[in-house]
Amino acid sequence: MTKKQKTMLARIIAAFIIYIPMAVADHMGAFSQGMPGWGRLGLYLIPYILIGWDIVYKALRNIRNGQVFDENFLMAIATFGALGVGEYSEAVAVMLFYQVGELFQSYAVNRSRQSISDLMDICPEYANLERDGQLEQVDPDEVSIGDVIVVKAGERIPLDGRVVSGNSMIDTSALTGESVPRRAAPGDEVISGCVNGSGTLRVEVTKEFEDSTVARILELVENASSKKAQVENFITRFARYYTPAVVIAAAALAVIPPLALGQSWAVWVQRACIFLVISCPCALVISVPMSFFSGIGAASRLGVLVKGSNYLEAVSQIHTIVFDKTGTLTKGEFKVTELLPASGVKKEELLELAAMAESCSDHPISRSIREAWGGTADMSRISGAEEISGHGLRVQLDGHTVLAGNGRLMEQMQVPYEECLSIGTVVYIACERVYKGAIVISDTIKEHAPEAIRRLKQAGVAKTVMLTGDKRAVGEAVAKKLELDEVHAELLPGDKVARVEALLADTQGKGKLAFVGDGINDAPVLSRADVGIAMGSMGSDAAIEAADVVLMDDDPAKIADVVRISRKTMRIVRQNIVFALGVKGLVLLLGALGMANMWEAVFADVGVSVLAILNAMRALRYK
Repeated sequence: MTKKQKTMLARIIAAFIIYIPMAVADHMGAFSQGMPGWGRLGLYLIPYILIGWDIVYKALRNIRNGQVFDENFLMAIATFGALGVGEYSEAVAVMLFYQVGELFQSYAVNRSRQSISDLMDICPEYANLERDGQLEQVDPDEVSIGDVIVVKAGERIPLDGRVVSGNSMIDTSALTGESVPRRAAPGDEVISGCVNGSGTLRVEVTKEFEDSTVARILELVENASSKKAQVENFITRFARYYTPAVVIAAAALAVIPPLALGQSWAVWVQRACIFLVISCPCALVISVPMSFFSGIGAASRLGVLVKGSNYLEAVSQIHTIVFDKTGTLTKGEFKVTELLPASGVKKEELLELAAMAESCSDHPISRSIREAWGGTADMSRISGAEEISGHGLRVQLDGHTVLAGNGRLMEQMQVPYEECLSIGTVVYIACERVYKGAIVISDTIKEHAPEAIRRLKQAGVAKTVMLTGDKRAVGEAVAKKLELDEVHAELLPGDKVARVEALLADTQGKGKLAFVGDGINDAPVLSRADVGIAMGSMGSDAAIEAADVVLMDDDPAKIADVVRISRKTMRIVRQNIVFALGVKGLVLLLGALGMANMWEAVFADVGVSVLAILNAMRALRYK
């Protein structure tokens, strides 16, 4: 509990201690014997001022600033009216219970905010910079790309980088929601905000602090509350016109019956005060934004950052979800999946020949072949290398001409070869125009990708689509394994935008379209889709900037969690709107007819607000 909340609680307790005995004594007639009216008013003003002075002060301050019609004004004018007609006990009770509701609201909002504000703790305070063999604690902003920092056991990694030396287990739970630590070894990428486990790591910095993962997360969190959902904007506009309307209605209720019908001023002023207390729009104004904030908090605890409540609302309406393939549904890591040597050639011989030929290239396919071989290339054996654009490589190995490339290279060099029909990228190998065999390299599907598609369909997403620049056979094979509804292959970046445009046209009137991607070339599509979802761990800065939702651990299975959280949040929002308006409308009518007193008015205001806030907090709970 904050200091401000503790002060408010102390005021409430003190006011209760003074008010309860006074109200009991007054009810038993103790004040009616020989005590003037102003004396009774003076006694009740003690707890009233103790508990309500800040409400009256805020109302006066807002009037001075031109903001007349708000809940502070409603409570002040209603309680002044109650005091004016001699309902002293009710006036104090209204202000007292209103402050109890405000305290409860403050506590609930802080609790829902906590799951997001916990992310602020990931910001590192210092970095151990290695200079001339010595460690110096510096501000992370002072570290440059290429500098080497030392992360000791138990310390938070201050900047993104690559492990130079050391082995440890990294706790990524603050960023990704993943409770199982990840191993970090030389050559591995590590991201800022994670906590180092037991070992000491030397890390070469690859991004400056302002571009680091932790800085991007904090920026997203700080900006999330500024982007309101349509229903939030509606409630804001509603309150702007609703409050002055009820004040005018209450004034009419207090004045017209006594003037037109000659009835008691005290009765109708009291009814007007009750009307004002009931009409306070706190339940709507508080619970609707809080529901969205709770939903965003629930998503953040899973390692998913939603950049605003408007995007959470859009996620709840997703009908079609479109995936990029490489790096999104697949790992983007090429691996040798098949070795198909020609007759009389051993697999080891074929792989070594290919690795030596590919040692002159830094292409991902070349690296995957060298990794599969596992040896160290002796570059003295290679006397020449030539890259044939769009075809492959030609090198001189031990004085022999070795070819490594696609079928077009074999045809161009007039090498008879056996066409391979396996799914993946096929590299044909020949030596001195003699075919030696083929190597199949494939991108591997992410472990959680099949589960992600299955859970999305369970969550109510109607259509799943994959876009890829790969060959049709490769795209269709991946789509079949994942049980996707559609696949569009052999697409250039511009083709992806055109395809998304066509899909958007198909989904009009049915719901929203989401696109999930990770690369720089995905940024235009992420911006064009109704909801852009980016991979935050290994995704490009451009993709993360363009996206509306960021998956911090690149796990596509969490998209279904966000869909469920968003739909639960929207259900809660609708429940609160219907409940608050329904109860207030009923009690307003009863109050105008004289069938509801101040205690019913307190329930219609404070009680409804508390119940709506409790309901809004349910959005925080998601398993």
